[in-house]
Amino acid sequence: MGSVRRLGKFLKPYWRWMVLAPLLMTVEVAMDLLQPMLIERIVDVGIANLDLGLVVRTGLLMISLALIGAAGGITNGVFAAKASQGFGADLREALFRKVQTLSFANLDELETGRLVTNLTNDVTQVQTALHMLLRILVRAPLMLVGSLVLVLLTTPQLVSLPLLLLVVVLIGVLLIINRAYPLFGVVQAKLDALNTVMQENLAGVRVVKAFVRGRHETQRFGVVNENLMGQTIRVARLVAVTMPFVMLAMNLGLVGVIWFGGIQVTMGGMQTGEIISFTNYLARTLISLMMISMIMLQISRAEASARRIAEVLDTEPTVQNKADALQDFAPQGRVAFEHVTFSYDGDASDPVLKDVDFVAEPGQTVALLGTTGVGKSSLVHLIPRFYDVTDGRVTLDGVDVRDLDKDTLRRNIGIALQETVLFSGTVRDNIRYGQPDASDEEVIAAAMTAQAHDFIMGFPEGYDTVVGQRGVNLSGGQKQRIAIARALLLKPAVLILDDSTSSVDIETETKIQAALEDLMSGRTNPSAPLRTTFVIAQRISTVLTADKILVLDDSQIAAEGTHAELLASSPIYREIYESQLGNGATAHG
Repeated sequence: MGSVRRLGKFLKPYWRWMVLAPLLMTVEVAMDLLQPMLIERIVDVGIANLDLGLVVRTGLLMISLALIGAAGGITNGVFAAKASQGFGADLREALFRKVQTLSFANLDELETGRLVTNLTNDVTQVQTALHMLLRILVRAPLMLVGSLVLVLLTTPQLVSLPLLLLVVVLIGVLLIINRAYPLFGVVQAKLDALNTVMQENLAGVRVVKAFVRGRHETQRFGVVNENLMGQTIRVARLVAVTMPFVMLAMNLGLVGVIWFGGIQVTMGGMQTGEIISFTNYLARTLISLMMISMIMLQISRAEASARRIAEVLDTEPTVQNKADALQDFAPQGRVAFEHVTFSYDGDASDPVLKDVDFVAEPGQTVALLGTTGVGKSSLVHLIPRFYDVTDGRVTLDGVDVRDLDKDTLRRNIGIALQETVLFSGTVRDNIRYGQPDASDEEVIAAAMTAQAHDFIMGFPEGYDTVVGQRGVNLSGGQKQRIAIARALLLKPAVLILDDSTSSVDIETETKIQAALEDLMSGRTNPSAPLRTTFVIAQRISTVLTADKILVLDDSQIAAEGTHAELLASSPIYREIYESQLGNGATAHG
């Protein structure tokens, strides 16, 4: 229950409903507990004495009490729903906010499939448990205790029977719960795996179809689906024992009541109405036990989900602001890597970057070349602090980026990531995603620089064209140009283009390069500050005019210089150049 209590702070806004719901349930239980006593009165007094008036009056009283109890139960349900649904919504929102604060390293570790399960199924399990707590876990103990007290007061001769059944049932239920609890955690882990495969396939359905791998992916989904089903069945099989076990105890109890009660009636020690009343109370006692056992199983499952939720809420971002982080900062764009070494697992694995040392001056364009996996994207991700360096430091205008407020730092850095991500909404909304208050003129200017304005105006709705999910109604090149416009709209001191023109044709790419060079170097507006650009590209034609080209090999800088300098001094660069542009090859490589 520790993890469930850990989430208790989310209940504070709903304390009124949390108080009122049990009180109203108490009213319903009290009215329900009076019913067997009134039945006993009808049988032993009214019917025995042929007093029809007493039978009618008592019957009307029973109906009145039932209506009062129903009103209490209905309003309890309303308040329980208000509390549990509000709690679930707040918890889900807190989880989502937490995910937004996590660093790339945290997200790499937690994985998307698990986070989807946390935000959906795990929250639902805890929310359902709370609703049951305010309904059943209030009703069942009150009914159990009330029934035992009334049995003790009305038929003390038979009170040992429900007490014995109570002990037997509780021992059995606790044994079942003890075995079921770890299995619920495994079920949620299997659900994580299912969500991961499903998300991958929905996001990559075009790749699946292009490579005719539908059957393979169906089989892969079938495996995780079967694993989830198998584990769920194992838990269900164990939980299924609970109901028959409690029902067996109830039926044995009823047999015992009829047997021993019948003897007492025959011997004149008890009346028929007392047996009927006792039978009702015994049934209520055992039904209460059954309800308690079911909710304890639900709480056991909720505890497993609450533990997973608490793990996410307790996760500390690997990248955090210092207490005195600098917030008032307007950089010119000088970026320096000072003997930087970086590993995704700290010192636990081989470094992705080793002793990287270079300087990018304001207004310069720095290009990064190298084979796949050599660390180009990792290098540029250190500038906005998506990750922190393992050793050395990265500075912006001489200030270590770790000394800057993260939001301040990132507002001065525009980035078009390797994987273009667009959001549902209009083209205009996507371009001004990072600058929501940007004017239409600023949006158009950014789109023109990114060579996106013409194709946008070709749409019937222009900038009001609705972008489909993940930009499905746009080509790869169009999405990339919108992403570049989005980065440019920030008017950043540093612009990072992570292979962001790979889907753009050579002619358009050349226009983008020329427009960016004019913009970032200040030629289009001499009074504007110089801006620094980092470009990662697979095509060497993209980087020919860069002020500085860094050739990465074996996780470190193998060569540095302009195109002409590297062509003369770097065998690696010369090999890349000749493979793509030499020997009569086209610029496409």
